[in-house]
Amino acid sequence: MKRILTLSIFILLVSVTRAQEVKVTASFDSTRIYIGDQIHFTVTVDIPVGLKLSIPILKDTLNKHIEILKSPVSDTTILRDGRMRVIRKYLVTSFDSGYYHVPPVFAEMTSASGIRRFYSDYSPLQVMRVKLTPPDTTLKIFDIVKPYKAPVTAGEILTCLLIIIVAAALVWYIIRFIRKIRMKKKGEDEPVINPDPAHVIALRDLEKLKEEKLWQNGEIKPYYTRLSEIVRQYLENRYSIQSLELTTHETLNLLKKKGFREDELFTKLRTVLTGADLVKFAKYKPEAAENELNYDNAWDFVSLTRVVEQPVEQKDVKSEKGEGA
Repeated sequence: MKRILTLSIFILLVSVTRAQEVKVTASFDSTRIYIGDQIHFTVTVDIPVGLKLSIPILKDTLNKHIEILKSPVSDTTILRDGRMRVIRKYLVTSFDSGYYHVPPVFAEMTSASGIRRFYSDYSPLQVMRVKLTPPDTTLKIFDIVKPYKAPVTAGEILTCLLIIIVAAALVWYIIRFIRKIRMKKKGEDEPVINPDPAHVIALRDLEKLKEEKLWQNGEIKPYYTRLSEIVRQYLENRYSIQSLELTTHETLNLLKKKGFREDELFTKLRTVLTGADLVKFAKYKPEAAENELNYDNAWDFVSLTRVVEQPVEQKDVKSEKGEGA
């Protein structure tokens, strides 16, 4: 029984001795700050290696005037004397001026005999206001403080230049776009009229068609397509018949309604238009002589139906003078 009692007393003494080696401290980076400044509140716990202690984590505030901004950053270091140091740093601030004492923080050890806590000292902190005016403010009236002019940075200048360049490019594009629309409308309102007479245009196109030698090179359909277009365009310019949009039958009927007689010229025109239709739509392959004949018929029709300008008769100036006398 004495042995058991002695062993218990020994274990208790060892525990007490090891517990006495636990040291808890808490302090601010500085004991004085201005309102809104941010500093660290550091909790340090020195314990023997192997001893199990729990260190509660502080949340939200140290007291009602000092706020915790971030969760603690923890660090553990093994010291040379076989002890271990646990450090926790809290980022804090205060927006109320005054002199405050943060209550002691603690670390606790749980054993068979119960829970034992180890406390730090109180941590003082003075929060000060910024003094902007002299003490005799009540005796003097001050002017309103002018707005602070911040210096212009290179980044701000570059941003302004880019905005000006983009705005100028946009204005230039809009002006150019509006001018194009106006020019287009002006061109539509004032159609360009070919100053040449209808027969001059048609005969010129026929000569060009002959020089191309389409049917001689086996291009029969392109040849008759162009021949038909030239003749139909001539009918539009000469008789105001929209022949390019009409069939051959409709074209000939409109021509007769305008007083055109069914004579030899009418027959030549019908031969040219009908022959072109057969080649384009019925895949008809005319002989070389027929190709030349259709060309000649087109030429004759344009030449013999052209508008002949009447020469102005010159009056006898002398006879007029004599009659007047």
